Amino acid sequence: MDIFIEMIQFPFMQRAFIAGALLGLLLSTLGVIATLRKMSFFGEGIAHASLAGIAIALLAGFAPLPVAIVWAVLIATGIFLLERYTKLPSDSLIGIFFTGSMALGVVLMQFTGGYQPELISFLFGSILTVTQMDLYIIGALTVAILTWFIASRRQLVFLALSPDSAQVSGVAVHRQLFIFYIALAIATVLGVKLLGIVLISALIILPAATSSLLSHSFKSYLILAVIVSEVTILLGLTLSYFFDLPSGASIVILGTLLFFLSLITQRFVQK
Repeated sequence: MDIFIEMIQFPFMQRAFIAGALLGLLLSTLGVIATLRKMSFFGEGIAHASLAGIAIALLAGFAPLPVAIVWAVLIATGIFLLERYTKLPSDSLIGIFFTGSMALGVVLMQFTGGYQPELISFLFGSILTVTQMDLYIIGALTVAILTWFIASRRQLVFLALSPDSAQVSGVAVHRQLFIFYIALAIATVLGVKLLGIVLISALIILPAATSSLLSHSFKSYLILAVIVSEVTILLGLTLSYFFDLPSGASIVILGTLLFFLSLITQRFVQK
């Protein structure tokens, strides 16, 4: 207990826990809809595409997180528009933006020169790099996105389960889908601070997948996904501190273990 109290006295751990709690709520909530719409690859693509935004920020001397968010919004908008006005499938479009934007980021990084600790933290995540300003940005955007989600939750569920029926019923399908793309893109980039570009999509997928094994209604599905996400992030951060491990990898490994534990539990209960 004394060791735990000592841990939370560090300002960087306080910021990491607050950011983790906010991101756990945000990513798991959006992840439920993303999983229902089979959009798991979207988060992966946006995360990798954000490398170009980070590189631009480092070259220009700006804070990377706001620039990466703007870049992710532009990428999400491009995917949405091309998906709507061309015959190309969404996975192809995500792959095109993913690879093209990441390649641009790699090229731009050649001009930054020297060792870039900020880049390493974005690639693999780091609890040490969550600043007070990052916390303000994460908090403000989490509140804004969740306010929209709560107000639109019925439409989003309808849209995720049956887009055609939703449109017939008067749901503004294209508008809500566009906002969801933007919200998921922003949430993905925010999560990169803790989990890194390489691992962030896992936190969109794992809580929802774990919850789907144990829940029997949409309400329980959503609530359990949030609980799993919070436990995964907060316990993962704690383990990363005590054992001096990368925060992103610790969180994802723990989340994966919880998924397989839930899978075994489900099989056992069914028998």
